[in-house]
Amino acid sequence: MALGVIHMSVFELVIFDCDGVLVDSESITNQVFCTMLNNLGVPVSLQDMFERFVGLSMPQCIDLITEMHGEPPPSTFVDELRQRAASALKDQIRSIPGVERVLASLDVPYCVASSGEHEKIRLTLGATGLLKRFEGRIFSVVDVAKPKPAPDVFLFAARQIGVPPSACAVVEDTPTGIRAAVAAGMHTFGFAANTPAHRLIEAGAHHVFSDMTQLLELLNTVQPRAAADSHRQPLQ
Repeated sequence: MALGVIHMSVFELVIFDCDGVLVDSESITNQVFCTMLNNLGVPVSLQDMFERFVGLSMPQCIDLITEMHGEPPPSTFVDELRQRAASALKDQIRSIPGVERVLASLDVPYCVASSGEHEKIRLTLGATGLLKRFEGRIFSVVDVAKPKPAPDVFLFAARQIGVPPSACAVVEDTPTGIRAAVAAGMHTFGFAANTPAHRLIEAGAHHVFSDMTQLLELLNTVQPRAAADSHRQPLQ
């Protein structure tokens, strides 16, 4: 499909998650996280990280570690994780293939709403050259009362841009993020490059796709009412 400018009258705002949607960071940060948990005595694999931790905020991760380990991690754990992850990301981070062309083709406002903290979001977007496209339109769970799967960060982003939730499209790659977008009353597009499509559909994704450039076709053709009533099938 030719990637010209996509004219969308049905959606007034596209909200992107960051990790795993805009930047290919999940495997990098979760490998660091996995190694640190193993060193702590928590026996998890990289697959466990994707199954249990991806999509959670840091406080939610600490609660899960405490549950699995029987006690909280050391007080230095989070700072050390951030330092190690930042170093790995600077060396290895890449943007999701096709995302730059997608952003260049949109003619409606777009923003990022992430479970990550502002420092990490800016680090990953900056390292991939995407930061300039999102300046002034970066929203984090630290800006709101409750993290995903609560809808707070998506509703906050929509209010700041001035668009009603029903006119928003959300692009997410985790079940936690999909549930948050559904709770916000927004139309959900699950990016299944790493997460199994069925998990995103089960979480409520109206459509799933595995190649980022497919998003352009979906946004241009899906009607919000039809999306809400869809059978939530993957894009073939």
